[in-house]
Amino acid sequence: MTTHGGFEPVFCTIVPPHVLDKLAQAEDPALAGPARRTLQRDAFERTQRRLTTVIGATAVAAVADGKPQRTIHDARHGTDLPGHKVRGEGDKPGRDATVNRAYAGLGATFELFLQAYRRDSIDGDGLPLNATVHYDRDYNNAFWNGEQMVFGDGDGDGEIFLDFTIPIDVIGHELAHGVTQYTANLTYFGQPGALNESLSDVFGALIKQYTLGQTAAEADWLIGAGLLAPRVTGTALRSMKAPGTAYDDDVLGKDPQPATMDDFVRTGRDNGGVHINSGIPNHAFYLAATALGGHAWERAGQVWYDVLTGGELEQQAMFADFAALTVKAARERFGDGEELDAVSKAWEQVGVRTL
Repeated sequence: MTTHGGFEPVFCTIVPPHVLDKLAQAEDPALAGPARRTLQRDAFERTQRRLTTVIGATAVAAVADGKPQRTIHDARHGTDLPGHKVRGEGDKPGRDATVNRAYAGLGATFELFLQAYRRDSIDGDGLPLNATVHYDRDYNNAFWNGEQMVFGDGDGDGEIFLDFTIPIDVIGHELAHGVTQYTANLTYFGQPGALNESLSDVFGALIKQYTLGQTAAEADWLIGAGLLAPRVTGTALRSMKAPGTAYDDDVLGKDPQPATMDDFVRTGRDNGGVHINSGIPNHAFYLAATALGGHAWERAGQVWYDVLTGGELEQQAMFADFAALTVKAARERFGDGEELDAVSKAWEQVGVRTL
């Protein structure tokens, strides 16, 4: 069994650096300015995380009772965290739709993990869920910083990005980084980092599907649908169904995600391409889930969750390591049936050997 005694400082954003880099080069200062400021803020926050020892605990004591403990703060367009408390657990909705969406998204994430996997909050022990909205000005991102969620409002004129609380899977994605932090604690670089990102996409997608009551066949398998402004030629940040097709825009460029190992991208940027190569394990999950049909969180999702939390996934795990563990988990939970066949074939289709 693998033990993960410490937590590496993490700073995980929903919008990849390569997207912001492209925007920062735009001729229109209304597009380039917010992107540059977002990159600078992300770099600062990332450095702060590296200087901070993340030990997997918050200042508020956890109470493992199967009920969420949500607190939403308002940064009021500043950068001091957590900001001013504006809604606590059980408080009625207010007039601020962003606050209400953040509160609901935290609740939906808690609900999926509790009902589908019997996990009490992201640490499994009732960890309070904290979020900050209205972070900075023209901030084009949302992130998990190892302790809480933070949401920007997008660029001020809604030219590229809208409010980051709009897609519920963005909220679920970032909180799922917390689940990974408290379990496998995958290294945020190269293939382990791409697995880290992929697991967040997987559970972000499952949270959206669970909330909407969708089957695998009914789901759009998009990450961040509703986040891109109407002028952008694209549907979302990523597509698990068809990686590389989420957007193709004159300003954002073309979605660079590969769907198979044949197109694996080798790069030193974005921590070794963690947001790009995550398309490969993303597509494997989509293939497994749709082959099985029904609700994706029940069988394919259960297998992925078993691997993430089972204690055998090494921090430096490669795609093949993860794939082999999903095959093992499918067999242990479901036997030599269609689940095992679907999982094995999914990895084969994306070019990852299951050892």
